[in-house]
Order: sequence, then structure tokens, then C-alpha cells
Amino acid sequence: MQAKDSHINYVEFKSKDLIETKMFYESSFDWKFTDYGPTYIAFSESGLEGGFEKTDNEIVNGALVVLFHSNLKLIKNKIIEAGGKISKDIFSFPGGHRFHFKDPSGNELAVWSDK
Repeated sequence: MQAKDSHINYVEFKSKDLIETKMFYESSFDWKFTDYGPTYIAFSESGLEGGFEKTDNEIVNGALVVLFHSNLKLIKNKIIEAGGKISKDIFSFPGGHRFHFKDPSGNELAVWSDK
């Protein structure tokens, strides 16, 4: 399925132990995983693709909802104009670029693009 602008496209969770997390979701739900180095694993076969990022910090709200947009600069400016705050500026990762923002209530989400 092709990603569509402004749609939820990915969900990202935190994990204290990526090996244990992977074994749990493989055994419980038959999810499939792709390793991206020692601090990140992506999952599929779950209904919505996502990933787990390793953290040593306390996990308070471990989910990050990730939206897709083909033009990061355009959507970033629209978010700022609408009252959102950029919490992590545009950065690259294997597969594309993304940034994080907080909505007016303080919820943090991310937007990514494969461009």
C-alpha cells in the first residue's frame, strides 16, 4: 500500500531489551522483524508497520505515532503556523527523513518522508 500524505503510517515504541521484545511479539503475534543496528528493530505483519527503539530511560509513554508526508518542509511549516512546536528538527535515517513535533496539548508525533 502506498503511503499517503498526512495519514498515520507507522508507530514507534520504546524497549528496554530489543531481543526480549522481538521474541515476545514473534511468539505471541507472529510479527516479523528487521534489525537496524543495535538500537532499533522494525516490525511488520501487525496491521500497521512500526518499530522499537532501545532506551535505558524510564518508559512513560512508549508510543510515537508517525505520519507520512511527501514534502517535509511544507508540512513542517503548516504545523508551526497552526501552533505546533518542533521538538526534533528534520534528520535522516535509513529509509528517509523525519522530524518530531508537539501539538498544542503537548502530544509528540513525528512526520517522515522517503525523500
